[in-house]
Amino acid sequence: MTSTEARAPFVARAVPYLPLGLIAALGATLAYVVRLPCRTGGWNDQVSTYTNFCYTDIYPLYFDRELATQNPYFAHVPFDKQVEYPVVLGEVMQVISWIARALTPDRVAQAVRFYDLTVVLLGVCLVAGVLLMAAVAGPTRRWDALWYAVSPAVVLAAYINWDLVAGALSMGMLLAWARRQQVLAGVLLGLAIATKFYPLMFLGALFLLTWRTGRWRPFLVTLASTAGAWLVVNVPFMVLAWDGWRRFYVFSEERGVDWGSPWLFFQSKGWAILGEGDVSRLGMASLAILCLGIAVLTLAAPRRPRLAQICFLALAAFMMTNKVWSPQFVLWLVPFAVLARPNWKPLVLWQLAEVWYFAAIWLYLLAQPPLSRNDLGIGDDTYFTAVWGRVITIGIMMAFVVRDILRPHKDVVRQADIDDQGGGVFDDAPDRFTLTSAVR
Repeated sequence: MTSTEARAPFVARAVPYLPLGLIAALGATLAYVVRLPCRTGGWNDQVSTYTNFCYTDIYPLYFDRELATQNPYFAHVPFDKQVEYPVVLGEVMQVISWIARALTPDRVAQAVRFYDLTVVLLGVCLVAGVLLMAAVAGPTRRWDALWYAVSPAVVLAAYINWDLVAGALSMGMLLAWARRQQVLAGVLLGLAIATKFYPLMFLGALFLLTWRTGRWRPFLVTLASTAGAWLVVNVPFMVLAWDGWRRFYVFSEERGVDWGSPWLFFQSKGWAILGEGDVSRLGMASLAILCLGIAVLTLAAPRRPRLAQICFLALAAFMMTNKVWSPQFVLWLVPFAVLARPNWKPLVLWQLAEVWYFAAIWLYLLAQPPLSRNDLGIGDDTYFTAVWGRVITIGIMMAFVVRDILRPHKDVVRQADIDDQGGGVFDDAPDRFTLTSAVR
């Protein structure tokens, strides 16, 4: 066999993904263009940053977390100035700051270089995430990945923070699971959780479908691999830089209600219980109730739900009950929302709500102290229309997914005589336990 013949099968498989990769690269480029007003100097003027809708955490944190001079977690800085992210993300920041320092002696120029290099990495993660999502969706739904590549909310939010790194790892985990590579799936999931915490919700989805199908060995292998990968990257920092390592967890626990969360509306309006109670406990209780509902749905549905459907419901529940709902959190949900229900009407409605929220948060901050530019910004009531717009449109999508689960013939993914092409060992698996069978 010649080398050309050996490569041909891979090339043949890769060709259909080339247009998707190019379009994702276009989306990454557009996201960079959106932030050019800041990239060319607007970062130094908060009013300009907000009026041009080009805010990012990447540039200011280079200074505020002393990345120009010290290493994350080991830095000799006050506790509240330690990097407030899990270790994979902190080390991504570290490596890029090393490169920026090596290339540019001037500190201000370093910060701009740090931003540019980070954007290159995040752009690569977006392209990788799109291609991985397309592979998970399979040949019948491959082009659904365009929603992740160039949807308006993704372009606007792509470079606010480092969330696209966790997105690529999460899609890689899902593809590895679909290909029945449980060890790799667990390693990628462990790394994703050590990057951003939200992928932890996917373990719950795997557990529920495992309970229904009785496929315990693949789940346990994945769980062990997840724990192992998480420990490998976390333990060295736990031992050598305890205070820096625990900053993320302390910050998450002590953080109050912040922008985007429905709890902020309840507090601002002074609602009894919802606006005056302990939001950490209220949020956990609300999430627990929603997760219980998802569990009952998974185990009682007439046909086993698809993995992407349960991942989407779990992740949406986590976001809607959280104390903070930043604009970039849309990047978490887009691929799972599309894989769960690739119907354009509710997706467009949700994207419009996300675009409105993206504009509203910066206009709202203009009117808040210390800027207090009421001539440029918006007030509470207008801002909260954007907050509830996201909640309602995601709630609508969740309702449609629940309907598809209860009436599987409505699921557009399954109409091509497909069970769950992203489900791995769950695909075409018979039921071993359901709530219906348990009460008989």
